[in-house]
Amino acid sequence: MKRFALLASLVTATPAFAAKGPFFSLYNTNFVVLIAFIIFVGVLVYYKVPGMLTAALDKRADGIRKDLEDAKALREEAQSILATYERKQREVQAQAERIVATAKTEASAAAEQAKEDLKASIARRLAAAEDQIASAQSAAVKEVRDRAVSVALAAAGDVIAKGMTAADANKLIDEAIGVVEAKLH
Repeated sequence: MKRFALLASLVTATPAFAAKGPFFSLYNTNFVVLIAFIIFVGVLVYYKVPGMLTAALDKRADGIRKDLEDAKALREEAQSILATYERKQREVQAQAERIVATAKTEASAAAEQAKEDLKASIARRLAAAEDQIASAQSAAVKEVRDRAVSVALAAAGDVIAKGMTAADANKLIDEAIGVVEAKLH
């Protein structure tokens, strides 16, 4: 029960019930509060607090507006720089593709040239080898002929020496001396 009485006194003892009597009396709390509020507002107006608040808010708004303009300018500049870099990137990409294409063309041309150089080198070496083979063959044929001639001369010399007498040999020597003597003079 005590709790209920305490709760009832708290609910019924509100400031709205404290004002009793005529309104324009200093005993009326509502009137006193109204006068204090008007004096407070008057002091604020006298010291130009609303103007200061308005100026501070305007200054803050101008600062925010300036920050927004700066951010917009920075955004536009960043977009411009991004567009420039994207354009440069495309140009570099195109240049890289041209370089790769040129390198492929030059590499295939160099490969073709190397093939032709290799064919020419092989042809030169084959020609040189054929020349060496022909030279060796002609040297071998000459050597065989020389050997055949010397064998034939030796055989003819043996046959002539066996079938010739000393008088015939002297007669041939004298004729040979005569031929040599006739050719030298």
